[in-house]
Amino acid sequence: MLKFVLLGVLCALLIAGGPARCEDRPPAWAYPVNPPDFKPPPDDGKPRQVPDSSASYTVPQTRDRFLAPDWHPGDHLQMPEIVARGRKPDVFACGFCHRADGPGGPENAGLAGLSVAYIRQQMADFKNGLRKTSVPERGPPQLMIALAKAASNEEVQASAEYFAALKPSPLIKVVETSTVPKTYVAGWFLADANNGERELIGNRIIEVPEDVVQFENRDARSRFIAYVPVGSIKQGQDLAASGSTGPATQCIVCHGPGLNGLADVPGIAGRSPSYIVRQLYDFKHGARTGSGSELMKPVVETLTLDNMLALAAYAASLPPGTASK
Repeated sequence: MLKFVLLGVLCALLIAGGPARCEDRPPAWAYPVNPPDFKPPPDDGKPRQVPDSSASYTVPQTRDRFLAPDWHPGDHLQMPEIVARGRKPDVFACGFCHRADGPGGPENAGLAGLSVAYIRQQMADFKNGLRKTSVPERGPPQLMIALAKAASNEEVQASAEYFAALKPSPLIKVVETSTVPKTYVAGWFLADANNGERELIGNRIIEVPEDVVQFENRDARSRFIAYVPVGSIKQGQDLAASGSTGPATQCIVCHGPGLNGLADVPGIAGRSPSYIVRQLYDFKHGARTGSGSELMKPVVETLTLDNMLALAAYAASLPPGTASK
């Protein structure tokens, strides 16, 4: 693990400082790994609150994997038990990691608005070892693999139906820039160090919560800033329109108008760009071989990491919507 972290830091420094590339390694900025000595902020004993909510939770409650803090119950349907509390000892509450109404975060997938069939297939792929990660040290995909093996078909169905009925919200602001704030790994995602220091962005996407405490409190309304290199949105738009290997691989062909999904093909508009890059990289390098991989494989084979970055920046800049049928 330490070896990967050190190599990842070296790659990031090389990329930020010049034209060097680390194409043969997963980009550390897209696959943040908690350092060996990582510890969450200590509990001060005070109840936690978030903007525009009368709810209150203790710190242990916001860290309880068998509880999905419901800060804004009016924002969504009533959560089924598997989403709200899970099932001990092995099936964590879906709404804990993915939040009560399914926006997810930079460290995992947004589920709101995905089709029932797609969610069920992904759970099957996790369970059967077809969907893994290029960086085994990362906790979120390992938790998903373990959960998928323990969840019943009925629990998967209830969760899928709940998240499929929700509408995704626009929570990501994409900013083109040449410099970015200094960041640190705050729990499988990057956070702004808020020390006033900045560094060159290089060929990276730096995605951070606007308010890291609000996000750590599991608030589904948490918003994010995704810093991307100057010109990358237009580059991604052009690549999405032309296709990586010709018009037949235009993103819109499978992902639908506005990249909001088509039938059971997931929408990628407004999705975490860090997440998008991880999926493209995993498809290309064989970590993700489940449903859809046979369609994605020829698309990603010719993509460079810079191509992936540009496509992710463009997709994240689009407003999320519901899939076309």
